[in-house]
Amino acid sequence: MPDQTPIPHPVDLTVVPEVTAFFDEPTNTVTYVVRDPASTACAVIDSVMDIDYAAGRITYTSADAVIDHIRSHGLTLEWLIETHVHADHLSGAPYIQGKLGGKIGIGADITIVQETFGKVFNEGTAFQRDGSQFDRLFKDGDAYQIGQMTAFAMHTPGHTPACMTHVIGDAAFVGDTLFMPDGGSARADFPGGDARTLYRSIRRVLALPDATRLFMCHDYGPNGREIRWETTVASQRAQNIHVHDGITEDAFVALREARDATLAMPRLIIPSLQVNMRAGDLPPADKDGRRFLKVPINTL
Repeated sequence: MPDQTPIPHPVDLTVVPEVTAFFDEPTNTVTYVVRDPASTACAVIDSVMDIDYAAGRITYTSADAVIDHIRSHGLTLEWLIETHVHADHLSGAPYIQGKLGGKIGIGADITIVQETFGKVFNEGTAFQRDGSQFDRLFKDGDAYQIGQMTAFAMHTPGHTPACMTHVIGDAAFVGDTLFMPDGGSARADFPGGDARTLYRSIRRVLALPDATRLFMCHDYGPNGREIRWETTVASQRAQNIHVHDGITEDAFVALREARDATLAMPRLIIPSLQVNMRAGDLPPADKDGRRFLKVPINTL
C-alpha cells in the first residue's frame, strides 16, 4: 500500500531546478519546463495539444509556446514526462518531441489504463496495450537524469492506476493527485481509481520534506482567487481542505466518494483518453489519410 512504502530516494533540497510554468486556460492545465541549474538540460512535464472538439480541429499554440521558450533560452530537451493519462486535455508530447527530441515517459501501469480503455473504445488488436508507445515506463523508485540532476518517480495511484509523482531536487510534480490547499484532491471515480488508494498516495507525497515545493497540474481558482500552481508540503499538511494532518483515511474516503458522485465527466475525456493512451498520438489514419475519434455510447 502506498502509505506503507518509504520514499524511494532521499530528497536533495540543495538542488533547486528552475521551473517555468505555462497555464492553458481552456483546460486549466499547467505545463512545466524544468531546467537543471547546472546545465542547459530540461524536461517538459504535462504538455498540452489544443483541440476545438466541436470542429474536430487540432492546433499547437500551447505546445509552440513551450518550444519557443526552450529554443530562446538555448535549452536541451531530455524528457517529456506525463504524470498520468490525462482525461481533461490532450498531450502535446509527440509534437514537441518531433521538434526538439527527448524521451516520453509515463508510469508503468499505463498498461492497465490501456487495457481498460482499449475495451471502452473498442480498439482492435493493432492497438498495443504494453506501453510500447512510450520511450520509458517508470516504476516506483526509478531514477533518471536531467542534465546533472537526478530525478525519481513515486507511484501515487488512486486518481488513475498509472499516476506518478516526479521529484526533481527540491520540487515535486504531483499531477492530479493534489490540488492547491483550497482545492483539495483529485477525483477517484474513473475506471481504476480508488479513494482509499488516493489517500494513501497523498500521505506518501506529504511525507516528503516540509520545504519541498509541490507543483500542481491544474488549478481552477476556487472562490474566484487568482490562478496558482505552486505550494509546499508544509502548506498542504496544514491547510489542504481534504487531507490536512488529522484527517483520517475513512473520513477522506467518505468525503471523496460523496463529492465524486456529484461530478460530471470532464469535457474532453473522450478525445483525451484516446490520444493520451497512445502517448499523445492520434488514432491511425484510414486508407484516405483521415483520422477519427470514437464516441462510446453509455459506456463512461
